Amino acid sequence: MNLQNDLILRAARGEKTERTPVWLMRQAGRILPEYRAVRANVRDFIELVETPELAAEVTIQPVDILGVDAAIIFSDILVIPQAMGCPYKMLENKGPWFENTIRTPDDLQKLHIADPEKDLGFVLEAIKITKKGLNNRVPLIGFAGAPWTILAYMTEGSGSKTFSVARKVLYTQPEFAHQLLQMITDSTIAYLKAQVKAGADMLQLFDSWAGILSPAQYATFSTPYIKQICDAITEVPLTVFAKGAFFALEDLGKLSCNTIGLDWNMDIAHSRKLIGNNKTLQGNLDPCLLYADHSTIKKETEKMLQAFGSSHHIANLGHGLYPDTNPESVKVFVQTVKQFNH
Repeated sequence: MNLQNDLILRAARGEKTERTPVWLMRQAGRILPEYRAVRANVRDFIELVETPELAAEVTIQPVDILGVDAAIIFSDILVIPQAMGCPYKMLENKGPWFENTIRTPDDLQKLHIADPEKDLGFVLEAIKITKKGLNNRVPLIGFAGAPWTILAYMTEGSGSKTFSVARKVLYTQPEFAHQLLQMITDSTIAYLKAQVKAGADMLQLFDSWAGILSPAQYATFSTPYIKQICDAITEVPLTVFAKGAFFALEDLGKLSCNTIGLDWNMDIAHSRKLIGNNKTLQGNLDPCLLYADHSTIKKETEKMLQAFGSSHHIANLGHGLYPDTNPESVKVFVQTVKQFNH
């Protein structure tokens, strides 16, 4: 069955599109009262992620409410460590927390390569239910965290401004770090392939903590593992979003993915020069702009669209939506993209 709106897939493949497609990171979530109503009926965030019917419901909400050109499955990048034997909790107003961290070669004995059907069946089921609910209106994006970002959480044990524990591991136990990164990479490839089999039309890899590494460390401990994932995923378009990794754009441009996500600190023209003309770029509006008045949002969005040009672009923010963003402001952004003529 053909999709009614496949703009985002065509843009990712570098094909001609009638207009620039648009979606938003964290579009399914706290900015929507409809999401908060669903969330109120479960114990916590993790229960929502692990309840396929509810995850599907909140995945579809922004398609109906905000008018975006794609849905992204409601889940979390930390389902991978959990599936590997390193469970996490999501603490209210604090973020993720791991009771048992992975910091030594001995700790690797507690882990296994994730089996997506067995360990992550709830995500695959949510994808199937979502596909049915979307009824071919727009594509569904699946996702995972990049190996370095997942290692950062597994070793640090929680979110952090510096991730000094995780970075220390790279300096003091590089061999252990590579072993863990390989286990995460193998788990992630299997997981992403299972998402495609379940119905995901497109995938995104989030390297949320890319920007805290030095260029040399990023080239050693992140890019090679992202490359493995890019080389393995041949079925659907893949986007790599490495936040803060402006120093790695040239290397990221050589990966066999379709799209590179830019954060709002990355200059559009300069990024295009570094990445080259073969890749589609995604982004990169500052999420804070959505606190401005509607005419400012419209003006800045048009400026961004102008800078990216009429092809090889998927409009998005340079990071996820902030929880207190007004949905009406988000609609202004989405509508501006949809109405813009290059």
